[in-house]
Amino acid sequence: MGRWQPDAQGRLQQAALDLFAERGFEQTTVAELAQRAGVTERTFFRYFSDKREVLFSGEAELRSAFVDAGAGAPRDATPGDVMIAALDAVATFFPAERRAFARQRHAVIRANASLQERELLKLAGLASALADALHARGVRGPAASLTGEAAIAVFKVAFAQWIADPDGRDLARIQREMLAALGHVTAPG
Repeated sequence: MGRWQPDAQGRLQQAALDLFAERGFEQTTVAELAQRAGVTERTFFRYFSDKREVLFSGEAELRSAFVDAGAGAPRDATPGDVMIAALDAVATFFPAERRAFARQRHAVIRANASLQERELLKLAGLASALADALHARGVRGPAASLTGEAAIAVFKVAFAQWIADPDGRDLARIQREMLAALGHVTAPG
């Protein structure tokens, strides 16, 4: 393997994206990922339980930020205010320097049905976690679930625009634009 190099996890993630794009997710082995990253298979398994998790490794941190922002909103915050706080927290996970990585990851996921399913499960879990946080704040009835689902809808549409945005706008700004668009869509008459 040669001399130790720093950031094995980052190199494994980039190797995975490159190989998944070149050869396809199903056709790429853990051994090939490790070799491309310049590490052993054993090192791979220190960071990831399987090759799919290379693409979803930050999920727990993302969920925590989403829920913590919602739970930490002021007591008198409306469900909409809580949703905005959660979306703002999620946006911090995607600074401009992650756009190329996110774009590449998105393309890999779109090319594989099982990865699309895993992504949808992740998003459903985020919606449910925000709804639970709202329930804990005393929000009753369908308002908590609607708020969680609306937040994920805004995030999904904004994220797709963010990775394709030629102007380099940040995700938080695009999410605010999508919230405004949602307000127009749901406004009566």
